[in-house]
Amino acid sequence: MLHAKRMILALSLALVPVAASAAVPAPLPTAPVASAAPTAAASAEAATTVADAAAPATPATTIFAGEGYDRARPVDGVGQPVNGGMDFQPQVTENGRYAHWLNNSILLPLMAIICLFVLGLMLWIAARYRARAGAVPSRTTHNTMIEIVWTLVPVLILAAIAVPSIDLLAKQYAPPPADAVTIKVTGYQWYWGYEYPDHGIGEFLSNMLTQEQAAEYGEPFQLAVDNRVVVPVGQTVKLIVTGADVIHSFAVPALWTKMDAVPGRLNEVTFRADRVGVYYGQCSELCGVNHGYMPIAVEVVTAEQFAAYVRARGGTMPGTEAAPAAADAPAATATPAAAATTPAAVAAPAAVPATTTPAPAAPAAAAPAPAR
Repeated sequence: MLHAKRMILALSLALVPVAASAAVPAPLPTAPVASAAPTAAASAEAATTVADAAAPATPATTIFAGEGYDRARPVDGVGQPVNGGMDFQPQVTENGRYAHWLNNSILLPLMAIICLFVLGLMLWIAARYRARAGAVPSRTTHNTMIEIVWTLVPVLILAAIAVPSIDLLAKQYAPPPADAVTIKVTGYQWYWGYEYPDHGIGEFLSNMLTQEQAAEYGEPFQLAVDNRVVVPVGQTVKLIVTGADVIHSFAVPALWTKMDAVPGRLNEVTFRADRVGVYYGQCSELCGVNHGYMPIAVEVVTAEQFAAYVRARGGTMPGTEAAPAAADAPAATATPAAAATTPAAVAAPAAVPATTTPAPAAPAAAAPAPAR
């Protein structure tokens, strides 16, 4: 009986795949599959179109040239990296020279002395107390003098470094003077936007030049741009830095300037260049696929050239060009001939009494009421 049950169970298990295959419906004809191919292609094309529409459009590269403004050519080795360079770029700001002195005269010698001292101490211990020499090391566990030395010496070293470091930080973030040139810097994916609010210059965009354009103007490729930041020499420049999409970083090594451009936040940094020239930088914060192709070019010019640049951009110099226009306005309104030939000036006196004397008209309209 037991064997019969086992045989029935085995037969049932063997018939299960057959029943399952019989329950599967017949395969569909191949015609609908063929017709689905265009649908998939159309879907892929639509997805590509949506992706292209969502991608940010890079503005066209147009090199700015205005009347009175001549685009300066850079000097090799100044304001740009050099092959095989191991030091800072030549600094053209007071803070940059101070930072260069702090690094080369204090930090590097101090680090070299400490590293050589520790290395020599380790080599002496390895040679003096090696097992083959049979030396027996000291079992000293507490030594007041040694503990005081290895605690006090690092404190003195850090204090010596802190004094010039804090002084440099204070100089970098000192409040700018009232005559500082204000420039708003906006980082985009993947180009820069600049605006001079105090000079009436709206935002203009700065894009990297092509290799042919850079060669034509004698500038380094992947550092040259179509629209430079133009600032006057010997005058403090205040940069208000922000980002429009992701975090960027505005950095120009020769000007000792670096500030993050954070969306929704306005960061401020200042510099004062004391040498005319062209100085290159780049975005120093990983901001996307074209992060390496949004360079910065700052052109430092004389005060006269800066005024010509502002006029070429359609702006005005604060306190110099707006004053004559304001002084000429009263003289023009006081001229009788001008007032007589202006239709608005003729119509204005007739309209003013009608709108400024409504009170006498109300009693005149109410006077006939008692006579009735």
